[in-house]
Amino acid sequence: MSAETRSLWENTAPALEFPKLRDDIDADVAIVGGGITGITAALYLSRAGKSVVVLEGRTLGLGSTGYSTGNLYATVDGRLARLRDTYGLETATRVAQSRAATIEAIEHTVAELKIACGFIRCPQYLIATEPAQLVALQAELEVAREVGLSVSSLDTVPLPIPAIGAIKIDNQAQFHPLLYIQGVAQAVASENCRIFENTRITARDGKLLTTAHGNVRAEKIVLATHTPIGFHILQTELSPNREYGIAARLRPDFSFPAGIFWTLDELGYSVRRVEVEGTTYLVVIGEKHKTGQHDEDTDYYQRVEAFARAHFPVEAIAHRWSAQHYRSADALPYIGRSGEFAYLATGFGTNGLVYGPLAAALITDDILERENPWSDLYNARRFAPVRSASAFLQENVNVAQQYLRDYLLRADVEQLENIGPDEGALTEINGKKYAVSRDAEGRWSVLSPVCTHLGCLVHWNQLEKTWDCPCHGSRFDCQGEVLEGPALARLEKNELIEPDELIEPDEERLSGGEVIA
Repeated sequence: MSAETRSLWENTAPALEFPKLRDDIDADVAIVGGGITGITAALYLSRAGKSVVVLEGRTLGLGSTGYSTGNLYATVDGRLARLRDTYGLETATRVAQSRAATIEAIEHTVAELKIACGFIRCPQYLIATEPAQLVALQAELEVAREVGLSVSSLDTVPLPIPAIGAIKIDNQAQFHPLLYIQGVAQAVASENCRIFENTRITARDGKLLTTAHGNVRAEKIVLATHTPIGFHILQTELSPNREYGIAARLRPDFSFPAGIFWTLDELGYSVRRVEVEGTTYLVVIGEKHKTGQHDEDTDYYQRVEAFARAHFPVEAIAHRWSAQHYRSADALPYIGRSGEFAYLATGFGTNGLVYGPLAAALITDDILERENPWSDLYNARRFAPVRSASAFLQENVNVAQQYLRDYLLRADVEQLENIGPDEGALTEINGKKYAVSRDAEGRWSVLSPVCTHLGCLVHWNQLEKTWDCPCHGSRFDCQGEVLEGPALARLEKNELIEPDELIEPDEERLSGGEVIA
């Protein structure tokens, strides 16, 4: 990923290195995924005396955790009022209590391990900018009080955003998520807790995890991968989405207080102030869309930047990035057992910095055969057809539409000359589709467009130079390597049929996804 699309967190954290798995090893527990869920589970389990192996496909913390907002809150992005209306006040209260307790656990870990990650307590603000949003704002105010949060009503907010009403929820928190992950990893790494980077799982068979350079056999397996890898029935209940973020430097004479600021409009912008290495940044996140179903003519980064410049004295955009989240059909995450000895944690929405450590605690307690007061609330084996029917149907109709549309319609281009440097497109040649891209120097890559998860056709993401699956959210780089699951296998390299007829004779030949001189 280029420097301009690296997150603020990645650009302001030191580079840590953990080895690649090179041998076959055994452990009590194998954790797949080195984000906040996996590393917190490693901390809890290893402290309980379990031998632990953590397998991270790329770099520790640089999946969803290192591309998140850094916000910690007891509420949820889908609103507590929705939970109350769907499940009742007791469930909404338990969700808020479990999340508040998790923030306290994070705060305790920061203090105990002396992690310099900028953890601070701060308020959360929900902001109405249009009259139609006032009803939802009032409902959230009422529920926040009912579940026991300290909340107040405001006419204005300490931001240059035209608010017509707001609520303030006290005692929430913020931190540098990547520095936190690194601090925990450094504290926990040992002979009893072995951490491996650049070690992607290529297959899972019972208690055996296969990688390119070694296998891991464990009595328990924790899939801390944001979405279940491989095929899992829960994928029919999950909606994969991407959002975009920027970190901007502001005019030196402008300041605003720490806090989590959310607008209640459809785009749901999140705004916060970040102090890192003596520099103050404005962080803005928004512009959500389904993964692989982006508008090709829309620069989402530019739209987030336009929002920031419309309301704040922006001097320069320092960082920009995007991240993926998976939302469950019934508004609660799935955490817990998935079979006899496997565990999963998914469906966090944009609430993962709290749900991740909460999942780690729930899974740890189950492995250690300890009771947890919230295990039933997030049970991964639950099925709520009435509560989730509408969202479930909508998501799976959308998936079916993607299959039909992509296989029946013609590809994006039919001539290779229409693909410029640093571009990609689905290309149809002699009745067969290919995923073709060129890098900035004009070198070609030719891949199968068929996602290796369940067979949807991938779409080119021009903003991030990736191939994204519009069905279940798998993403691949321009050489076909998996960036994030549920896919386990890379996109197959392909050969074009009769390439001499399709490109000028003095251009490079296309073969096997590589240039042949």
